[in-house]
Amino acid sequence: MKIIVAVKRVIDYNVQVRVKADGTGVEKENVKMSMNPPDENAVEEALRIKEAGNANEVIIISIGDEKSQETIRTALAMGADKGILVKTDNEVEPLAVSKIISKVAEKEKPEIILLGKQAIDDDSNQTAQMVSAILNWPQATFASKIELKDNEAIVTREIDEGLETIKLSKPFVAS
Repeated sequence: MKIIVAVKRVIDYNVQVRVKADGTGVEKENVKMSMNPPDENAVEEALRIKEAGNANEVIIISIGDEKSQETIRTALAMGADKGILVKTDNEVEPLAVSKIISKVAEKEKPEIILLGKQAIDDDSNQTAQMVSAILNWPQATFASKIELKDNEAIVTREIDEGLETIKLSKPFVAS
């Protein structure tokens, strides 16, 4: 079984964010960048699933400029098996990211796609839901625990009232 994990290169969460002098965005030049922390959690969950013997390959995908390779290398150093970089120098909106991830999934044929619950730079929390809709796969948002049994998953997710447990069939998307 394959797992795809999408990771994003963002300004490191310890860095004080500065607005550009012309007010057109956030200053990214000469600023420490790192993997989006919720995406790092998704990589760790994929590796736990693999270490438990429930997956044989963890594939990392990142969409961005050449420097996004650093984020992929971080995930490979954590234990992922393969990295895919979709190069672009443009800012990519969540719908475009979702379409790209979906196309990669059609080629790689994973049973699980994991994403962080949201990116700390744009705070969108949209990509996982759109990937699920594009692929017509079940989804579990705000997942805190994934247990795999045969051809389904039992996912514990965080909701306003506490925790909720849902059952999904494979393939599925979780964030």
